[in-house]
Amino acid sequence: MQRISDTKHWLRTAATISEALPYMRRFAGRSLVIKYGGHAMGDATLAQSFARDVVLLKQVGINPVVVHGGGPQIARMLARLGIESDFVDGLRVTDAAAIEVVEMVLSGAINKQIVSTISAEGGTAVGLSGKDGRLIEATPLKRRVRDAETGAERVADLGFVGEPGHINVELLGHLGDSDIIPVIAPIGVGAGGETYNINADTAAGAIASALSAIKLLLLTDVPGVLDGDGALISQMTTDEARRMLTGGAVSGGMIPKLETCLAAIERSTGAAHILDGRVPHVILLELFTEHGTGTMIVPE
Repeated sequence: MQRISDTKHWLRTAATISEALPYMRRFAGRSLVIKYGGHAMGDATLAQSFARDVVLLKQVGINPVVVHGGGPQIARMLARLGIESDFVDGLRVTDAAAIEVVEMVLSGAINKQIVSTISAEGGTAVGLSGKDGRLIEATPLKRRVRDAETGAERVADLGFVGEPGHINVELLGHLGDSDIIPVIAPIGVGAGGETYNINADTAAGAIASALSAIKLLLLTDVPGVLDGDGALISQMTTDEARRMLTGGAVSGGMIPKLETCLAAIERSTGAAHILDGRVPHVILLELFTEHGTGTMIVPE
């Protein structure tokens, strides 16, 4: 599939109102969860493009929910403060000092910048963390690791790294019925009020499942899922995605993204998409054009 890479080409080939209308009607009134991160979030032009698209979605009757990451910004702030980090399977071990920084960066600077950009493009955005209204209740994430020397398995202590449990769907429902676009920092709250750092992909997947969202969109820094020859796979079923995972056909950061997509679809999300956030207006290209872009994963 030829990937559409610029807005002018999209306008020439697909962005007529008559062509987009059937897609708009299909998604009207439904929730759509977007994980926003990577290069798209760090580039001012792409950030403005993203904000315009989210505002348009709301204007045509779709209910976008934005969940954002912020790993690079967290790393820079921790380094500036002299707080060292250890990692287990790519997850940052988050102690009491680090979780304060994580919450400050995610719920403060990043969240408010995204809200401001959406508002500047005509939307009504409200920034939330998972602690607000107990939006995301979380428990400590348990990860089994194998000792390199002895081969023995143990449960790693990741500190205040959490996994989402209950999602306050009622709160999100009220926002969906209004003109408000929620922008959510992936911070969870424990039973005793503890603060937990949650992977943004995982948080977005859990929210999509809880809302029975029509789609989950993960914006990344790659074109999508690639086959063994490096060619883009435009669509796959959940069964095909599982075979890629078990057969070792994907590696690195694509593994947790596929796992998130599969979990979301198994729990009532209509479809999941892995998209290249570096492409301007990639969300509109995927939703409102016949051929789309990136990789779409659909139920078997």
